Order: sequence, then C-alpha cells, then structure tokens
Amino acid sequence: QVRLVESGGGLVQAGGSLTLSCVASGSIFSINDMSWYCQAPGKQRELVASITSGGRINYADSVKGRFTISRDNAKNTVYLQMNSLKPEDTAVYYCNAKAIPLRVGIPYEYDYWGQGTQVTVSS
Repeated sequence: QVRLVESGGGLVQAGGSLTLSCVASGSIFSINDMSWYCQAPGKQRELVASITSGGRINYADSVKGRFTISRDNAKNTVYLQMNSLKPEDTAVYYCNAKAIPLRVGIPYEYDYWGQGTQVTVSS
C-alpha cells in the first residue's frame, strides 16, 4: 500500500507565501505523476499543478506565475511553493500520486490521495 501525507498548510495573509509538502511512503515500485488539487467549500476538487516523473509540469491558469511545483524523486516527495496568495486560494489542498505499488503480479498503476491540508488566506 502507498500512503501520502501532506504538511505545510495554515493561515496566511493575502500576499503571503506557504510551502506544502507531500511525502509518499509504503511499498512503492514507482511513482509517475504527482499533483496538487484544491477543494473550496461547496466546490468540486480541481487540479492546481502536476509534475511527471520526468519533470514535465502543468499549472492551472489561476496559479500560473504564483505557484511552483517541484519534486524530489529520491525522497518520494512533491512540493508546492505558493506565493502572492489570494483569499480565493483558500481551500483544502490534496496531494495525489499515480503510483505502482510493490507487490507480486502484474504491475498496475493506482491513484492515491492524501488526507488534505487546509490553506486559509485572509484579506
């Protein structure tokens, strides 16, 4: 099984910065894409940023130029540096990993999710 644990959320004033981290642990054969999603109250979960194992990156238009996603493959960790935060960035941020667990049999990729970390931006 693969487990994702996020950290780094909190309360910050508009214009401030936060860095989120997500560590994957467990019996891991490989991790492909790692992503950050956010979900505000009453809204659907949406993609914020993603990064492939080879470093290809994709951002939601709303965070381009403000957020930076990165990963450390040796540590099975993905980061989200969030700058120039706005009140509309307030949400629970979830880490997602598309990973192949280490097990006997045919390798198969699964979607794994963290428990989420709250980010609140005050005006």
